This record gives sequence, C-alpha cells and structure tokens, in this order.
Amino acid sequence: MKHNTHNCCAARTHKGHGEHGKSSFGAAAHATLHCLTGCIIGEFLGLAIGVSMGISPYAMMVFSTILAYISGFTLAIFPLMKRTKLNFSSAFKAIFIGEAVSIGVMELVMNAVDYHLGGVRSGSIVNPLFWEALAAAVPAGYIAALPFNAWLIKRQLKKCH
Repeated sequence: MKHNTHNCCAARTHKGHGEHGKSSFGAAAHATLHCLTGCIIGEFLGLAIGVSMGISPYAMMVFSTILAYISGFTLAIFPLMKRTKLNFSSAFKAIFIGEAVSIGVMELVMNAVDYHLGGVRSGSIVNPLFWEALAAAVPAGYIAALPFNAWLIKRQLKKCH
C-alpha cells in the first residue's frame, strides 16, 4: 500500500537535494527518533501512573502501550495535516501502517526490557530502578524499531515527519 502524500523521506534519501540529502538509513534513523518521541511520552505516562497507583505490571504495560499509540499517532497526524492540508481521516490512513508497526515494535521491546529489569515493579517513580529500567528500555526500543522503519521507508509504507 503506497501513499501519494508528501514523502519527505524520499527527499532525504536522494543525493543532490541540498541539506536534505541523507541515506535511507539516515531517513530511517530520523523517522525512528520521531516515533520514539511519541512512544516515550505514552510509555512514561503509563508507567508513572501505573507504578504510582500500584497497577499490575501487565495491565500497566497495556496502559502504557495504549498511551504510546495515542501520543505517537498524535505527533504524526497533526503535523502531517498542517503540512499537507489533509483531513484527519486521510492523514490517519497515510501514517497508519508505518506508525502502527514502528510503535508496536518499540513498545514490545521497551515493555519487555522494563519488565525484566523490574521498572514496572519498582513501586514508585522515585525508586532508581524505575529510571534505570526506563533508561535501558528507550535505546532498546529505538534499536529494535530502526530496521523495521528502514524497511517500511524502502517499501514506501512509512514517511518521515
């Protein structure tokens, strides 16, 4: 499924476009970083609320994943709507596959790392374990999603933001 919306990754992957000339890996790194920003917002809020309220680790991970999808999609949809003048439905369709896969991979890895390091069982956000697990989960999520984003961009299923 290829989208005909403005593809800023294409501008970044072709040499000769001035400062936008980047490799496809560079475009994937940029897209992954943008996606990670949305994931971190939802992940942190979900974990902080869950740990503070004593929610079970599995329910907390589901909650943080839902919030990561909401924040990740929000950070992708609204700038796209503003830049391209697409309506919400069209913008959502344009970013759905790329964002859903990227966020899904990130959240799966981030939650697994956080769970295994004990961050979701730390009991409080003032516990250093909460922050240590989150600090390990964030780069792990980025590294895991990077090759998926490179593949999605190559197949024109994901755009840069």
